[in-house]
Amino acid sequence: MIDCIKKYSIVTWGCQMNEHDSEKMSGILESLGYESTNIKEEADLIIFNTCLVRENAELKVYGNLGELKALKRDKPDLIIGICGCMMQKEEIRDFIKDKYRFVDIIFGTHNIHKLPELLANHNLTTRMIIDVWEDGGNIIEGIPAKRKYDYKAFVNIMYGCNNFCSYCIVPYTRGREKSREANDIVKEIKMLANEGCKEVTLLGQNVNSYGKSLESKTTFAELLYLINDIEGIERIRFMTSHPKDLSDELIYAIRDCDKVCEHIHLPFQAGSDRILKLMNRKYTKSQYLNLIEKIKSEIPDISLTTDIIVGFPGETEEDFLETIDVVKKVKFDSAFTFLYSIREGTPAANMDNQISDEIKHERLKKLLEVLNPISNENNLKLLDTVQEVLVEDTSKTDDTVLSGRTRTNKLVHFKGEKSLIGKIVNVHIVNTKTWTLEGNVISKK
Repeated sequence: MIDCIKKYSIVTWGCQMNEHDSEKMSGILESLGYESTNIKEEADLIIFNTCLVRENAELKVYGNLGELKALKRDKPDLIIGICGCMMQKEEIRDFIKDKYRFVDIIFGTHNIHKLPELLANHNLTTRMIIDVWEDGGNIIEGIPAKRKYDYKAFVNIMYGCNNFCSYCIVPYTRGREKSREANDIVKEIKMLANEGCKEVTLLGQNVNSYGKSLESKTTFAELLYLINDIEGIERIRFMTSHPKDLSDELIYAIRDCDKVCEHIHLPFQAGSDRILKLMNRKYTKSQYLNLIEKIKSEIPDISLTTDIIVGFPGETEEDFLETIDVVKKVKFDSAFTFLYSIREGTPAANMDNQISDEIKHERLKKLLEVLNPISNENNLKLLDTVQEVLVEDTSKTDDTVLSGRTRTNKLVHFKGEKSLIGKIVNVHIVNTKTWTLEGNVISKK
């Protein structure tokens, strides 16, 4: 008699780090004989991989978790697990233990590799298993990963963060910075290249400080040169960069490495020196603008994107206008904009002069009124040019239309055969919009 194959479903909230953690869990589960399903009623195991950076993501977890109670009642053998950043907070774990007693396994960001052990232990007990490490210890290499795409991949180069921005919970959930050995990173990327991967995105909370925890003190720039020499890899991306650690050496590496894409995501968060100091960002407005000027002078075709927080505690209208001034001077291609959200356990949560939601929304509207025309203007410059595009998928709204990204991370839509997915093509841009480009394929590599 053939045993029934067990199925799993992983729901992910949060950043690229969380997405890659879910890829690792998928790899682990498939090595144990599980198959993936998107239908939760079919699943024998459901895992929520959580985020704590934004309150909205946290609320979504609770809402979705509540919906599983009836499913668990009808299917008692269903295993429900929760992991990720939310689980690093003791009060959240206690809340789930008290309010969601049907959850079977809780684990954190540091011990994903223990998933097989946790599942085995679950079979030996009827109690909720909670296994959360406060610190990750040594980096665990060799964890299998089921990649979402064959032609592009996330690669962690480091874990954790040492910056302690006053609004951010990440150092408390991901721990202190730990860099992977350069040889291990190169080995993984060579393996990906042999499997047909064309583009890698190097991940770290602050990739610019890569190597500081290593005895060899390999810098991020030196790592880029090593990866640039790997045969088969055609594009290298990275995120996220912190302005205080973006060195001249790194700028030159981006300029000189032909596979490193001309795109830097460089969060500035706020334009006011007073607010930047309260945020503990460790740079000033003028330092940021000088850095941008240096980047543009060395890499004229660079695409710059950023993160901006609106309504940080104590932000005055004058402070906000400093943020607007940075946007106008830099002319970002796009920006992730956030209303400041209180994260318990961070210094900013206890600051005086919290800004009302009404003022936050009003300022965000004003910010977008400046940002969006700039994005449109930048895209308009690409009209009637030919752009190299990695074809990623069909359009979400029309499966006869393909979509992909330029080296500068612009999203392009164009007609084409699905056989082009995963290939790099040249596209003639015939129309531009604020967020996307449209074109026609003229050749493929």
